[in-house]
Parts: sequence; C-alpha cells; structure tokens
Amino acid sequence: MPPRIALYPGSFDPPTNGHLSIIQRGLKMFDGLIVAVLKNPAKDELFSVEERVQLLRGAVNDKRVQVKTFSGLLVKFAQQEGVNAVLRGLRAVSDFEYEFQMANMNRKLDPEIETLFMMTGEDYFYISSRFVRDVARLGGEVRGLVPQNVLEALKKRFK
Repeated sequence: MPPRIALYPGSFDPPTNGHLSIIQRGLKMFDGLIVAVLKNPAKDELFSVEERVQLLRGAVNDKRVQVKTFSGLLVKFAQQEGVNAVLRGLRAVSDFEYEFQMANMNRKLDPEIETLFMMTGEDYFYISSRFVRDVARLGGEVRGLVPQNVLEALKKRFK
C-alpha cells in the first residue's frame, strides 16, 4: 500500500505553535505531510517565502514532513505532488465558512481531492499569524505562541 501523504497548505507568516500542533496531530493520521507554503504576492509579507520555509524546517524535526512552496491553485499543486488529501486547521466558526467554500471549490476542480478539517487544540485556538505579527511588531511577548526559532527571528526582525 502506498504511503498516505497529505498537504497542509498555508501562508505560515510566521509559523505558530498552532501550526505545529496541526502538523504533529496530522502525522498521527498520515504517513507524511507536505507543508505547502503559499507564494502570494498580494499579501503583505513579514517573512519571505524562503524565510518561512527555513523557519518551518527549523521548527519541524521529522523526516515525514517536507516543506515546499507553491503558487496558484492548490489542486494543481496537489496533482503535481500526487496527493489527494488536504489538511486544514480550524480555530473558530469564522474559519469554517471560508474553509468550507474553499474545500467545495477544490472538490469541484478535482473530485479526487478531499479536504479534512482538524480543530485546533484549546491551547492554540486564539493564535493567528496575524496576531503574532502585530503583537511582536508592537513589542509584546509572543513566547509560547511560536517555536523558539521563530521567536528569535521575530525579535531580530523587530529590533
């Protein structure tokens, strides 16, 4: 039986402990994960795509996890990688509506690709990359919200 691999896509700007929780829990369901960092020129980035890839690789020390970049349609990237499962984390009901629409559009584009939703753990449901960026930018403490390597990168960025 071939290994079961899922895509876990996102901006990861910056990666948070909530992201790491989804990765760790996803590895209990799948043989491996491709963490797919989105190249989105329309977004105002704190860290470049290359920096986010390095931050994720530094935070995830597991041979079953590959960190790659993509742009364009997620389903095309999934097809290119030979993956038919997409893992998405949900923090709150507000996330669900957008994710539900995206999952159904992806299914319309490729009926073979399934989206699986995983609820974020109670310790992380309030964490978002945007909040982490804003708090760090304003000099607030983000220790415990991000992995140590990301904490160091944020401190360096906002010196």
